[in-house]
Amino acid sequence: MPFAQLEAASVQLSLAAAGLFFLTGLLTGVWKYAHMAASPQAQTPTYVDIAHRAALFYSFAALLIAAFAALSAWPETINFWAATAPLAFFALAIGAYVLHGLLGDTDNQFRRPHRVGPMPLPRHALLLFMVALSLAEIGGFLVLFAGLLRRFGWI
Repeated sequence: MPFAQLEAASVQLSLAAAGLFFLTGLLTGVWKYAHMAASPQAQTPTYVDIAHRAALFYSFAALLIAAFAALSAWPETINFWAATAPLAFFALAIGAYVLHGLLGDTDNQFRRPHRVGPMPLPRHALLLFMVALSLAEIGGFLVLFAGLLRRFGWI
């Protein structure tokens, strides 16, 4: 990654998110181990495990976004919003997994009726969230990827 690009807000945001997601992965790893150590079957609740793994995976995805933002040919405003969209949904997903892990309310957030703790969610809330997540994550990355391809002169 070019050091001059470290000044770009899109790169700084992505690197900060990578650090925060990685730290979350490490902390949820301790949480996961505590459950495993206390369980006669050495198992952890589903969403504690998912939160741990997702945070680690998303930390590396955020590094990838930082690299693509640093190398993108687009103006920084475009890079910033293209990076922010997937990063925000990565954070929301991790937060939802941690919340389900804390509440111990489900082993499958897609099972109907959708709920958070005892509170039912509106019928189409999860579907709308997943559509927005897909558009933001895929769309944001496509913009950055196109910026990289543009920098290489391939488009």
